[in-house]
Amino acid sequence: MKSLYLIIVLAPLLGAVVAGLAGGRIGWVNAHRVTVGAVGLSALLSLIVLYQHVWGGAAVFNETIYQWALVGSLNLEVGFLVDRLTALMMVIVTSVSFAVHVYTIGYMYDDPGYQRFFSYINLFTFAMLTLVMANNFLQLFFGWEAVGLVSYLLIGFWYHKETAIFANLKAFLVNRVGDFGFLLGIAAVLAYYGSLDYSAVFTAAASAPEQTMHLFGNEALVATVVAILMFIGAMGKSAQVPLHVWLPDSMEGPTPISALIHAATMVTAGVFLVARLSPLFGLSEAALSVVLILGAVTALFMGLVGLVQTDIKRVIAYSTLSQLGYMFVGLGASAYAAGVFHVMTHAFFKALLFLGAGAVIVALHHEQDMRRMGNLRRYLPVTHITMLLGTLALVGTPFFSGYYSKDAIIEAVHLADRAGADFAYWAVLSGVFITALYSFRLYFLVFWGEERIDPHAKAHMQHLPRYVLPVMEWPLVVLAIPSVVLGYFTIEPMLFGDFFGNAIQVTPANDVLAEKAESFHGPFAFGLHAAVNPAFWLTVAGAVTAWFLYIMRPGLLPAINTRLSWVVRVLQRKYGFDDLYNAGFAGGGRLLGRALWRGGDQGVIDGVLVNGTARTVGRLAAALRGGQSGFLYHYAFAMIVGLLLLLTVFVGSWRGWF
Repeated sequence: MKSLYLIIVLAPLLGAVVAGLAGGRIGWVNAHRVTVGAVGLSALLSLIVLYQHVWGGAAVFNETIYQWALVGSLNLEVGFLVDRLTALMMVIVTSVSFAVHVYTIGYMYDDPGYQRFFSYINLFTFAMLTLVMANNFLQLFFGWEAVGLVSYLLIGFWYHKETAIFANLKAFLVNRVGDFGFLLGIAAVLAYYGSLDYSAVFTAAASAPEQTMHLFGNEALVATVVAILMFIGAMGKSAQVPLHVWLPDSMEGPTPISALIHAATMVTAGVFLVARLSPLFGLSEAALSVVLILGAVTALFMGLVGLVQTDIKRVIAYSTLSQLGYMFVGLGASAYAAGVFHVMTHAFFKALLFLGAGAVIVALHHEQDMRRMGNLRRYLPVTHITMLLGTLALVGTPFFSGYYSKDAIIEAVHLADRAGADFAYWAVLSGVFITALYSFRLYFLVFWGEERIDPHAKAHMQHLPRYVLPVMEWPLVVLAIPSVVLGYFTIEPMLFGDFFGNAIQVTPANDVLAEKAESFHGPFAFGLHAAVNPAFWLTVAGAVTAWFLYIMRPGLLPAINTRLSWVVRVLQRKYGFDDLYNAGFAGGGRLLGRALWRGGDQGVIDGVLVNGTARTVGRLAAALRGGQSGFLYHYAFAMIVGLLLLLTVFVGSWRGWF
């Protein structure tokens, strides 16, 4: 088994090395063959691992692969923990990554950085596998930072664009804020639990659940402090308010990496972290309430921002922010399985939507403004149908995958008895209407209504034998299948069965899914339950509102925007977070640096200490130089005066005059 896991992890790394270092020698065709083949091999073997652990009776694998160092009694190790949660995440990461790799062959075929891009996305997959398969916090942090590094490279892949450089720097800096909390959390784990190994830490935490630390003059539960610090790290990677600002700007990278970051890798790392640390989070009601409330805020308010976006990729990006909020709401309600279930379903339909958006962008000669689209279903039938299926899954249409995972989260938080649960329930319920509104707004603006295609883009389309290459359409078809049916076939074992085993731990008092299991009568009945579910009617209302405003009566929009101009301005400014960070923190930092430079460097150091000393010596030397006349009688006179002064002092001291 150890060899199998090593192949899964190292195959993408080997592909990245070959494409990155020898891509120019082997050619662009062989570069994508190597990298796509490496990820395909990892995906196939991950499916085998999942089958072995869920249906084949394989035992949990928790072993050290390599010892980095031994510091006293502390082992710094590379190790794998492969249980059912890990196996599921491995399949999600590698399968979606494989689809993105295949799609990239068509999307990036004429880009001069073709081999470099394939090397990066292979490296991204390796980093994410390292993260989810870790059995200790040190390796987790290595994978965590590796994912951040490669995302920096990919977001700024087109480094000749100033906006891309700004976006990758923004992502890097914002994630450093979250990672600072994450590092403090790891330090607290080592200080109070005496180990970095997951199993040892969970055992130590369970044996002393009431252990406290002295913090800011008060006693605080160690479990609460550790859990909140870990969640701060998750807020950065998974873009929760207020560390969410980097994710929409990550759209500056090529569309395949947008799909990879948003669907199955970087942004789900924080959700996985909280689920993996369920034994720790379960010891702290306060930490779970923080997760619940911030997740609900993100789900509601980031969805609202999506209503005013005109860039097709940014609408989907804000959708990702909102859906991540739903996942954290599930985790905060102690419905960890529901949160991970939504990670799985969301990975497929969100990858489908991003790759579909990329097909639209390529067909329109890299046009991303939805106001310059319309009626594209006649040109892009496959993209149209698959994006419609992805949209139906995203909004939670009954019997689609997104319905089962999202509805389970809404019902779980409704049953939760925890501070913030009532607010979270109404926030995610309101978010259902908003999700349907911005999702169908995108669908109608792009594929229906009046054709508003730019003449240059139209001319580009007319010269192409096919608007989208088949190698870009097949991944859409493949991703559409799980987007429709996956939830139906997996809800029962994942939420109400023993799918995760001991990988996720919930105390019986907080097990809201167990309470929901009493009324579960199969996936078909769960789908029919939508008829009496307020979330379903809110979805219908959102879709009908979008149809009325963007198809039936688009002339009403200017009047509505005028009447609600202040709301539109707030949403367009994204609640002022960018202004605060750019002008407040970044601008304030520059002002402080400029003041220290002028006052400290130039004024004190250069002006007084360095140049001031030099000027003082120069003036003194100039004064002394004036006394050097070169005449002998001047020096004799000075010597006589000096001698008289010495005699005066000597005689005065002897006679007591002084």
